[in-house]
Amino acid sequence: QVQLVESGGGLAQAGGCVRVSCSGSGRTFGSYVVGWFRQAPGKEREFVATISASGSNTYLADGRFTISRDNAANTVYLQLNSLKPENTAVYYCTARQTAIDGDYFRRTCEFNDWGQGTKITVSS
Repeated sequence: QVQLVESGGGLAQAGGCVRVSCSGSGRTFGSYVVGWFRQAPGKEREFVATISASGSNTYLADGRFTISRDNAANTVYLQLNSLKPENTAVYYCTARQTAIDGDYFRRTCEFNDWGQGTKITVSS
């Protein structure tokens, strides 16, 4: 099990960018697939991005976003560019340990540990 803490959310302008971070606990963070999901008011939680344990594979729901990680710092980053008001949501970091390098997941049910979320509000 890993403890996850998101940071970096806040208010942003449409067309701007924001980077949110996910910090994980423990010495085995580098063996976890990490994903980002978001949930807007009244909507279901939806997939945003995922990155394999080593960072070799990524999968993004939107080409305006990038995901990266620094395992030495136990941190995964999500960069959101060209923001739109519809990107307003609470962004959640999630993780699942894996023994398979290159593995990644895209469904909420595939992840075990979740952070508390960080809210991003995009104004027009």
